[in-house]
Amino acid sequence: MPGSHYQVPSSKFHHSTYSLTDSSENGPEDEEADGSPRLTPLQKLTTSMCKDENTIKELIIGRRVGFYKVRGEIGCGTFSRVKLAFHALTKDKVALKILDKTRLDSQAQRLLSREISSMEVLRHPNVVCLYEVVEMPSRLYLVLEYAGGGDLHNRICNEGKLSDNASKITFAQILSAIKYMHSINVIHRDLKAENVLFTSCGCVKVADFGFSTQIPNRNDALDTFCGSPPYAAPELFKDECYQGPPVDVWAMGVLLFFMVTGTMPFRAETMGKLRRCIIDAAYTVPPWVPGPCQRLIKGILKTSPADRYAVDQMLGCDWLLPVEFPWSLVPSEPTSSLQSLIDSEPWGLEEEEEEVRSSLEELGITEEHLRNNQLKDSRSPITGVYRILLHQAQKRRGCDSPPVVRGMVRDPKREGLRAYRGLRHTSKLCVLS
Repeated sequence: MPGSHYQVPSSKFHHSTYSLTDSSENGPEDEEADGSPRLTPLQKLTTSMCKDENTIKELIIGRRVGFYKVRGEIGCGTFSRVKLAFHALTKDKVALKILDKTRLDSQAQRLLSREISSMEVLRHPNVVCLYEVVEMPSRLYLVLEYAGGGDLHNRICNEGKLSDNASKITFAQILSAIKYMHSINVIHRDLKAENVLFTSCGCVKVADFGFSTQIPNRNDALDTFCGSPPYAAPELFKDECYQGPPVDVWAMGVLLFFMVTGTMPFRAETMGKLRRCIIDAAYTVPPWVPGPCQRLIKGILKTSPADRYAVDQMLGCDWLLPVEFPWSLVPSEPTSSLQSLIDSEPWGLEEEEEEVRSSLEELGITEEHLRNNQLKDSRSPITGVYRILLHQAQKRRGCDSPPVVRGMVRDPKREGLRAYRGLRHTSKLCVLS
């Protein structure tokens, strides 16, 4: 029966497969007026998933998936669909990427495994967060952070090129995400405007890690052609091995050109002609593009990977110097972990984790629940709740605030958001290519 692996609490609570119940007995103060045990929100939810007819029906027809209430479709791809959903306990919006396992061949299964592996290690304000993975016999669900401000491709197609300051703010966040990814040897390999999402406040989120890979060393050679041809680096068309970071850098150059001009640098009627344009780096930057931005584009779109700008060179370029982030460009590794939430004394916890601990307890998730779950396993609903609550706390502290440009206006923070005023009119979320 759907939801049967979420064990129904009894008067004495024991741990189910997912350890969603507490083994402690209820005291008199935890009883309802009729003498029955007072259930926590978690216990009420797991009980309804096993006993409530309406909830069970929703699980059967797909209106519920695990702890998530499923709503309308917001995107689709070759092997998947993306739907809006809500967490039944935290009430947060999420993007539910639904994959039909029966349609995945061996190559697609390998790509999916890489996508999950990459997202498991990525924790950055400008990278879409993976909250949870829910696996059913015929479907796999990736529960992702919801970015409700649309994508870069739709914005430019609908409204035209970005202003110089909006381009700086957007590109700086993409650059921050890529620097972080490369620092832990994750290569995206499918950077394009459709995979650059915005939150409602204008924060950039790099998405869709379906072609990503994590390598032991960033200089290791790769040999798989990945991504969209208009964003592909010249070396990808030469049937040779290539290094990952310069391929992502090239795609960033194409993105930057698209942002500041509203057109693509390489355009052709056929794939053969497009290939030749890219190999020859045959493009022209319009003269009205600011000089510092022109120099950055030309430094990135060099045919030889060895001559192409490195990420650190891009960070130090004149065009981006006025950009100020509200947080560190590449945050250090967190000093605490999921395990520390359990093992540390309350006074030893960081402020965010203390806030999360309090929220977990209010929902009925205790330290014992956490100990009995594989805390780094995204297939645990407890991990999903934890990650959502942690992200909530981080957003309250400004981690999703976009950078600002010094000297742009009297109130840079307000105007930094105003630079994205058109985003609120774009509701479509494109998590997939």
